[in-house]
Amino acid sequence: MTTRSFTRTPRTFYWMVMPAVVIFFGLHTIPVLSGMFFSLTNYAGYGTWDFVGISNYINLFQDSRVLSSYTFTFGFAIVSTILVNVVALAIALGLNAKIKFKTAFRGVFFIPYVLSILIIGYVFNYLFANSFPAIFTSLGLDGLSGNILSDPNFAWVGIVIVTVWQAAAFNIILYIAGLQTIPAEVYEAAGIDGASSWRQFRSITFPLIGAYFTINMVLSFKSFLQVFDQIVALTAGGPGTSTESIAMVIYRGGFQGGEYGYQMANAVIYLLVIILVSFVQLRFLQRKEASI
Repeated sequence: MTTRSFTRTPRTFYWMVMPAVVIFFGLHTIPVLSGMFFSLTNYAGYGTWDFVGISNYINLFQDSRVLSSYTFTFGFAIVSTILVNVVALAIALGLNAKIKFKTAFRGVFFIPYVLSILIIGYVFNYLFANSFPAIFTSLGLDGLSGNILSDPNFAWVGIVIVTVWQAAAFNIILYIAGLQTIPAEVYEAAGIDGASSWRQFRSITFPLIGAYFTINMVLSFKSFLQVFDQIVALTAGGPGTSTESIAMVIYRGGFQGGEYGYQMANAVIYLLVIILVSFVQLRFLQRKEASI
């Protein structure tokens, strides 16, 4: 039965799929395989090279700069993922309520997502360096009168603020889509039974949008683990190397520092880490979703 269905499939569908497969293989699979190959060499990005086996991989675990970038990246991703989803869900609940100008507000909240993160970053760079210190100084808050991006201990906070402001828009759209699948009759029945707003959210809203919560958490965390543009626009990895992400270490070392082979090993390790983390996160959230 399966063979008969396969032979009856028009060839048109295969010709529609083939261009995407060829493009994906040429622009994604081949570069990945090439990177894995050079991760076993001492290639500097130019000139000759020799095989060095797995020494690049061993050296990565002894490189304090690489380990520091992993700590920063995971801390940034965890904080940003939590904040983005809390902010996005709160705004989505407001935009899904019976309020005036609901459609206009949805358009306004989606604007940050269509803007380039580099442009947003440079704008906020100016605000953090000039506007915000001037405002806090005029309010007598001298402790906040400096540029947060120039402080090694708090520069990451500025990056998180910009990231959450820009990324929340996409999550808001997904949460609104989930909220609109919940029948209004369910809330009417709960209201008749005397359920409070918090009880309705905890027992009806959140369980019924559990799948959307899982998708948002997984996509957000995976995206934030690859943070790069925000850092380039705001701190360029500084002050010092305090906000240097893994992607930035790979870019700088591989394309500017003559460490192409070494950073390819870093990229391979990081690829495996992202796949593993995403898989574990997805399975964990799906089980939680089923138990609610």
